[in-house]
Amino acid sequence: MTGRRWHVAALVLVGLSLAGPGTLRAHPIDAASLTLEEVERGRFVVHFQAGSPTLQRQLATAPAVFPTSCRLEAATLTCGPAGMVGKIEFPWLEGTTSRLMVDIEWLGGGRLLRIATASARTLTVYGGAGGLGSLKPVVVDYTWLGVEHILTGFDHLLFVVALTLLVRQRRRLVATITAFTVAHSLTLAATVLGLVSVPSAPVEASIALSIVLVCAECLRRDQQTESFTRRAPWVVAFAFGLLHGFGFASALTEIGLPEKHIPAALVCFNLGVELGQLAVIVVVLAVRALAIRLRVARPQLARGIIYAMGATAAFWSLDRVAAVFGR
Repeated sequence: MTGRRWHVAALVLVGLSLAGPGTLRAHPIDAASLTLEEVERGRFVVHFQAGSPTLQRQLATAPAVFPTSCRLEAATLTCGPAGMVGKIEFPWLEGTTSRLMVDIEWLGGGRLLRIATASARTLTVYGGAGGLGSLKPVVVDYTWLGVEHILTGFDHLLFVVALTLLVRQRRRLVATITAFTVAHSLTLAATVLGLVSVPSAPVEASIALSIVLVCAECLRRDQQTESFTRRAPWVVAFAFGLLHGFGFASALTEIGLPEKHIPAALVCFNLGVELGQLAVIVVVLAVRALAIRLRVARPQLARGIIYAMGATAAFWSLDRVAAVFGR
């Protein structure tokens, strides 16, 4: 394919990306929470909170289908002497992007924490003993949430891909990704623990601009004079990693953290982000190696992909800057 055709292909990709900004920009998280607090043996106070007022009104009287032994009246769930044992179902999650944090607390101090999604709409409860001091649900749920966030958060995803395309030497790439990891771990922890507070709108705009910068550096490869970004990519990755950490923290805050297991949830979410990040890097490197092996790798193809990524990020930047200034 000629260079002209590759540029046409790049423009098509850009057009497609701009045609659907709602699906490609940083993904919104529609968060909701369901709290069940046992106040007497087998009797729970129910509190449901949703980010959407419409959803709050729709589900205020029936946020879940509780075990057959339980009866919901107003904000009180009565399950009898046997307690709450069985399955809790959330059929309303089907076909949504909502994440529902379920927090059940028993009189004896036991606690069960789960996050229900469209793909996991059923929760099995084994009574009060099911929540006694077990960190397994927190580890599983928050690790997976971290993986999911990096894989479906397109701005963070594109930044990692752009870094992988920019840095070709393996040692430099390891150093760059490590610097990015350390940086966003610091600001993620600091924000979630309440040590730092930064407005989300400027952060989101800056994250998009970080992708534009790295994509621009990828296109400068043929120039004889190397820029600072190309000479020390780990420094730039660390600086932008601090911004991306604020973005991760914003998402994690919307999801919510279990009050008694904040450190564990924070560590597991961050671990999930790193696992997802490593998976992205491995895929990019594998695709590049396969393209070289099959002799289909072309500079024009790489440039087309980078142009599409950079144009998408530029659109996000303008859109988010407009949001900062109230359009």
